[in-house]
Amino acid sequence: MAAQQQQMGTNNPQMNVQPPAGLQQQQQQQQQQLSQQQDFDPVHRFKMLIPQLKESLQNVMTIASQHFGYNAAIDNGQRTTEMGNDAAVQRFDKSLEEFYALCDQVELCLRLAHECLSQSIDSTKHSPNLVPTATKPDTVQTESLSYSQYLSMIKSQISCAKDIHNALLECSKKIAGKGQ
Repeated sequence: MAAQQQQMGTNNPQMNVQPPAGLQQQQQQQQQQLSQQQDFDPVHRFKMLIPQLKESLQNVMTIASQHFGYNAAIDNGQRTTEMGNDAAVQRFDKSLEEFYALCDQVELCLRLAHECLSQSIDSTKHSPNLVPTATKPDTVQTESLSYSQYLSMIKSQISCAKDIHNALLECSKKIAGKGQ
């Protein structure tokens, strides 16, 4: 009887040990946050779409080969064009449309990833040195800017943006003046 109880796990303390509810809840929240971040990550989304794209391409090729075989049989006079036995042959246009939709999603993911990379490169180019934060003084880098240096850099960027804005306004006024 004791052997049966041990097999069922009632006397075995290792079988009944579960992590505390707070730890389980924290792990679930972390997993949800990670999955949400991955949903927005274009590279991760691209990696998830590739197997679907391969499967869709395989489906398109399979259906296309069925249609070629069916059309070849009709051309050779082995079949007639009646729809009696065509239930097994799937719609090629639907499978091709699904493949193109996945291709469009892959293209969007790649464009978004490229845009994110371009923005990151521009960000590091125009603001290469970070300002140390007061909350993390131990991570201060020797190349980081002081706050006053950071402010002057931001003021120069604002000034440059205003100059570009004014130049565009002036140009649009000239174009509007020539149109009249």
